[in-house]
Amino acid sequence: MKKTLYLILMLVYSFQGFSQERPLQQSKELPQRTDAPTNSQQPNNPNQDNNEKGRKTLEPRPISEYKIISVKNDTTHVDTALTIVKDYEFNYLRKDDLHLLPFTNVGQTYVTLSHTFNTTSLMPLFGARARHFNYYEVEDINYYHVPTPVTELYFRTVFEQGQNLEAFFTTNISPQVNIFIGYKGLRSLGKYQHILTSTGNFQVGFSVDTKNDRYHVKTHFTAQDLLNQENGGLSPQGVINYLGDDEEFDDRSALDVNFEDAENILDGRRFYLNQSYDIIKKNDSIQNNQITLGHVIDFTDKEYRYEQSSANEIFGEAFETTNLRDEVEFQEVNNQLSLTFSNAVLGRIGGLIGHADYNYGYQRVLIQESGTIPNRLIGDVFYTGATYNNTIGKLAIDGLAKINVSGDFDGNHIQGAISYPLSIGSISASVSTNSRRPNYNFLLYQSDYVEYNWFNDFDNVQTQRLAFDFKSKKYVDASLTFTTINNYTYFAANGIEVDQEGFENPVTFNIAKPTQYDEQVNYLKLKASKTFEYGVLGSSSDLIYQNVSSDDEVLNVPDIVVRSSLYYKDHWFDKALYLQTGFTAKYFTSYNGDGYDPILAEFYTQNQQEIEGFPIVDFFFNAKIKTARIYFKVENIPSLLFGNDNFVAPAQPFRDDVIRFGLQWNYFL
Repeated sequence: MKKTLYLILMLVYSFQGFSQERPLQQSKELPQRTDAPTNSQQPNNPNQDNNEKGRKTLEPRPISEYKIISVKNDTTHVDTALTIVKDYEFNYLRKDDLHLLPFTNVGQTYVTLSHTFNTTSLMPLFGARARHFNYYEVEDINYYHVPTPVTELYFRTVFEQGQNLEAFFTTNISPQVNIFIGYKGLRSLGKYQHILTSTGNFQVGFSVDTKNDRYHVKTHFTAQDLLNQENGGLSPQGVINYLGDDEEFDDRSALDVNFEDAENILDGRRFYLNQSYDIIKKNDSIQNNQITLGHVIDFTDKEYRYEQSSANEIFGEAFETTNLRDEVEFQEVNNQLSLTFSNAVLGRIGGLIGHADYNYGYQRVLIQESGTIPNRLIGDVFYTGATYNNTIGKLAIDGLAKINVSGDFDGNHIQGAISYPLSIGSISASVSTNSRRPNYNFLLYQSDYVEYNWFNDFDNVQTQRLAFDFKSKKYVDASLTFTTINNYTYFAANGIEVDQEGFENPVTFNIAKPTQYDEQVNYLKLKASKTFEYGVLGSSSDLIYQNVSSDDEVLNVPDIVVRSSLYYKDHWFDKALYLQTGFTAKYFTSYNGDGYDPILAEFYTQNQQEIEGFPIVDFFFNAKIKTARIYFKVENIPSLLFGNDNFVAPAQPFRDDVIRFGLQWNYFL
């Protein structure tokens, strides 16, 4: 990954020589960038009059022309504003983490406080889901169209030794062709023993739109490696010392952990190509119909490893006593062809066919007294489907249906959605049903630990979801979702008693076992958000209420998650600097929080220990100078005032108070 970072820096500087000449500004009504270059920064023009008085000043292009395009063709633009939402998104994931609770070190996993259950996949997913929070999926990669080259730099301090850095560059080498390249790297030692994180996410790609606007292509390649040292959480004695008042253990590296010789690694590479060609091109004056041929190929290659120097009894018996190594590989090639007919009256009607080839497994066959555990799940799945999109007046209608027609995995997905704009905002409703096999690591897993070997033939997980959304800047953004799940599949806690030095009775440790629940799970979620600003003062509040109904406690979430911010914002120094400062508080109610299993890199459901809710209060002081945004934050102020005895998961403590600094800068050449 270091070579990749060097490559990015070389490309950033080399592309400066190819930056486009900025044409004269055409529209004065659009918002302007605030980093207008001086005349000395403009390209030399041999036809330009040498007389200074005769020179024309070239104005910067409006920010709205720096377009960001999703894989679904939703278009926004580069945004250099400093808002409270930008503060929420200034973190390792670069996303709003209201529904997440981080572990102690940056780059470790997160506890999920609320769920969405909105998958459209027909296939099982690769396991180690606790390692995927920072994994770039297809929908996480955007495409661009920019009038001049753009560089974005991101930096933020971490815990102890290391830093979090990200560099991104994009440019249009012609009006039809855009290229981009980026790298995000992290190294953080952490404050506890043996929790170092070292991750790298590389992306490179391009998009093409031909001059006749018939052929369009989006493609990218990603290479990602996410390494986490694992310590199994605090030991029973470490928990006692963490909860005690002895100042010696304010140095968190003095606390005992369960082991200091393990790590897990997720490696992944993906090549993605999405292309389309208009066989018949729509022309408003002549041709009202359009026929488009589409093709998508997704090649994914992943590998997950758990390595440990010596077997630890808290995971039960092991086949090996030293140099334990669990390694699973996964490759999938997904090809999809589509044909879409578009008409101004009928809308867009599409059909698709696809083929998925998968190969998941290990390098050995395990023969036990209870049976044989194979080494591979290999097969093909053919699927077909249809899409529909139309706008009737102001009413937008969207539909999607897919089904596996042959292969080892049954699966289907149907969804429909409508939306309607109002004078005060918009409303929308959607309904969906999804049926697919549980993730691969529920079906097949092998390990050097005896208890972590299984081969299951679980039924499809069947999910039905009904959602309503209301969005209004004037009033409130609110959403209501109701989800029912049949054959809910999860990892359940399985207790193992282990003798521990200093304890009279054996201590129970939990390991994860795949389980399929044969009853129905009902999940209700209500979310409301409102931002209010008056003059130089502002407030922002988010509330999540959720309720789970089932005969057994197989899905545990807090009833309430709430976040509120109060802040001051204003321009200083003749508007040379924009300031934003205030407090953000977050709280969740007590619940039986999921435990974390480092061998699987998965969370498991447990009902033995309640995770008490606690407030998280941060002070932030942010500033914007032109297109550079500076972030300063004091995290977890209650820990500074009253101490910290909180947990995010069993044996997993919450972060102590810390002062962190960061920078985000968009540079327009």
